[in-house]
Amino acid sequence: MPGLMSRFSTIVKAKFSALLNRAENPNETLDYSYEKQLESLQNVKRGIADVVTAKKRLQLQTQQLEQNVVKLDTQARQALAANREDLARQALERKSGFQQQLQQLDTQVQQLESQQEKLTTNEQQLSARIEQFRSQKEVMKAQYSAAEAQVRIGEAATGIGRQMEDTGLAIQRAKDKTDQMQARAAALDELVQTGGLDDLTSDQTQLDRELAQLSSQTQVDQELEKLKAEVGSGAPPKEIESSPPPPA
Repeated sequence: MPGLMSRFSTIVKAKFSALLNRAENPNETLDYSYEKQLESLQNVKRGIADVVTAKKRLQLQTQQLEQNVVKLDTQARQALAANREDLARQALERKSGFQQQLQQLDTQVQQLESQQEKLTTNEQQLSARIEQFRSQKEVMKAQYSAAEAQVRIGEAATGIGRQMEDTGLAIQRAKDKTDQMQARAAALDELVQTGGLDDLTSDQTQLDRELAQLSSQTQVDQELEKLKAEVGSGAPPKEIESSPPPPA
């Protein structure tokens, strides 16, 4: 049973594959592949835009932190000038925290810049491949269209096309029927000439007709001999006696 199911599955796959091959249009397949590649390129471009946006946002935060660092440094100096060491210490502590954040932001910005460079390189390479594929696609489509047109012209010229096949079969069937009808007509003529065909409108058989023909021929021969005898003896020919008129 497993072997039978495996064989059935193979047959179904083969039929389905053949159906897909007949339904597949190379021009449509090439155009679809080109559209998918363009979608991939757009996704890469959107990724680059997202990276640039994130980098710009971090750079804005960096600018704000740098401004805060400068402000806190100024405040610390002013506090020391006013003999407020405690305030100066608080300002310097906040300044140190902002500086640590700046270091982290710088690291993140560098990472985003590295990602941006990689994505930009990939986008350029992908654009070049897509452009090359577009040129190849147009060439392949032109070649396929030319080959398809050549096949159609060849089929029309040689009668290999499906319509010409149907026309050829119709002509062959008409020829076969014509030959059959001519043979039947010839057979009927032969039967009529030889008397082998019974008259369906008469109740006489072929034997009856042959006996009647033989009797008629014998009677003709007898009358002919009688006429010869009368003409040879000089006697006038006898008149045909007419039947008496019916009574009134």
